[in-house]
Amino acid sequence: MARPGSGVLVSVNGLGYPPQNLARVVVWEWLNEHGRWRPYSAAVCHHIENVLKGDARGTVVLGQVDAQLAPYIIDLQSMHQFRQDTGTMRPVQRNFYEPSSAPGKGVVWEWENDNGSWTPYDMEICVTIQNAYEKQHPWLDLTSLGFCYLIDFNSMAQTNRQSQRKRRLRRRMDLAYPLIMGSIPKSQSWPVGASSGQPCSCQQCILVNSTRAASNAILASQRRKLYGGTAGNPGAPGTLTVVRQSNTFAGTSLWSPSSTSSSTNNNNISIGGGHAKAEQVQSPLSAANFPSSPVMPSLSSAHGHHALTINGQNNLNRPGTQRISMGAARGTIPPGVPALPVKNLTGSGPVHPALAGMTGILMCAAGLPVCLTRAPKPILHPPPINKSDMKPVPGVNGIRRKTKKKHLRRGKNPEDVVRRYTEKIKVVPDEDCTICMERLVMSSGYEGVLQHKGIKPELVGKLGKCGHLYHLLCLVAMYNNGNKDGSLQCPTCKAIYGEKTGTQPPGKMEYHVIPHCLPGYPDSKTIRIVYDIPAGIQTTEHPNPGKKFSARGFPRHCYLPDNDKGRKVLKLLIMAWNRRLIFTIGTSSTTGESDTVVWNEIHHKTEFGSNLTGHGYPDPNYLDNVLTELSAQGVGEDNLKD
Repeated sequence: MARPGSGVLVSVNGLGYPPQNLARVVVWEWLNEHGRWRPYSAAVCHHIENVLKGDARGTVVLGQVDAQLAPYIIDLQSMHQFRQDTGTMRPVQRNFYEPSSAPGKGVVWEWENDNGSWTPYDMEICVTIQNAYEKQHPWLDLTSLGFCYLIDFNSMAQTNRQSQRKRRLRRRMDLAYPLIMGSIPKSQSWPVGASSGQPCSCQQCILVNSTRAASNAILASQRRKLYGGTAGNPGAPGTLTVVRQSNTFAGTSLWSPSSTSSSTNNNNISIGGGHAKAEQVQSPLSAANFPSSPVMPSLSSAHGHHALTINGQNNLNRPGTQRISMGAARGTIPPGVPALPVKNLTGSGPVHPALAGMTGILMCAAGLPVCLTRAPKPILHPPPINKSDMKPVPGVNGIRRKTKKKHLRRGKNPEDVVRRYTEKIKVVPDEDCTICMERLVMSSGYEGVLQHKGIKPELVGKLGKCGHLYHLLCLVAMYNNGNKDGSLQCPTCKAIYGEKTGTQPPGKMEYHVIPHCLPGYPDSKTIRIVYDIPAGIQTTEHPNPGKKFSARGFPRHCYLPDNDKGRKVLKLLIMAWNRRLIFTIGTSSTTGESDTVVWNEIHHKTEFGSNLTGHGYPDPNYLDNVLTELSAQGVGEDNLKD
């Protein structure tokens, strides 16, 4: 299916503008950790547009319109969202859609997550779903958009084509996104009040306003101290090299001086990145050119020799979470700039995290000495281990399992499978079949679509364990749409009948004990699991038979504590591996790549010595959680032999 109403992003001075006299709906979006652009709500987008009209290089305080976004601000000049309490930055973009599309009508499509709350789809997916809904299509396949989901408008459900898991979806009406015509004019300086032209007096605006004032002070100081010289003689005392700002964003440097010179502190600064034009102007080197800030913290450096290399702002503006913390050394405080008795990013000093992070960004851009630190790197692997130190896991036979093509199961007759796990009902209750959403007293919704000898469309059966009722023809259709492995899974309660198997490609699983401890388990050694699956060709059970699939990141190392519960989990993971349930072929939620090997809803711990990504230790609930996930796949503790 085509992708109607896709957004078109045009970049002009870091902001997107539609062509003149062309009406477009504006949707502001932010980039999440999975590389997906997530839309802000319509109310937030209206707020951003109002600020943009006041100052195209201003700052948007999101907490003024949505209390849940209180820690966040958007800098329109750099097109980044900044979280004030952690220093996290994420790129934002301004996207455009047709006025007749979903955002223009205020239509929001959402899916129900595991917490029972509703999550909106990405905007391009929302536009596509709405387009199919308006054309009265009975269903929509999202494979063309890189997602292995099927949308059923009759049952208002989203089905994962790999796992057959269903989630509810809904369509609701909300505020329409802002509609603009042509380009937005540039206007006054930041900040602009609601009506009087005066700055807002809330604490967040005071914070941002003071930081912006501090920026001017830092830039003035930088021009005096770093680019001093005389007119006509660059680099001589009494001359400033003023750097014009680049008209690019998020991919090149914002500052690029043509020359540098030493100041009294001998700060050697090398700034790389994009191109910029330099001018020379004369300016007296006096303290009067250093305006004061009411809340700027003291972050001046000690005297001495400092070397700082800044490769443009690519270190700060690229997607992902980058953090900046200030050095511990404190110098004298300029007049009118009091120190605040609050904590810094590490919790050990007097500087608030927001001020420390924002000031670090400004000082870095200005070329002043600042300690740049990236987010801590996860400890993925243990120290090097000799083969002689790797021991078999107590109570577990062998050290490896392999899955080969000959282990792949052939499909079984759908009618026989359905009859095996159901019994016919003579007196049919007047309720819905949750597969086709028709009344059970009526014929199956698959009548005329699916025909099987011996199974009439009006026959109703009851599943043996859970007792849920369905049209037998609907159960046959559900089985045909699945893995066809001889098992059934109740779509209502997820009870599994038979032995469920997956579509995991051939590969190898190894496991052994290493003499190191996991965080949170100081008294236990560690079980290391190594999965290795090569790239190959998809078969008939996969999304695109005959097409190549990739296998990124293999071999993958995972870790369990070597205790009773950890060994129990390992035994069940071995059973899940043998049933081909650990991996599948689909679309990566991290990279967006399709036709690649991905995890299959059984979480593993891939960090050995940290838990920065949420996939490591300590995590006291992990073993219980993974036992629950294995049970949901039909691999429960009752399957273990004594």
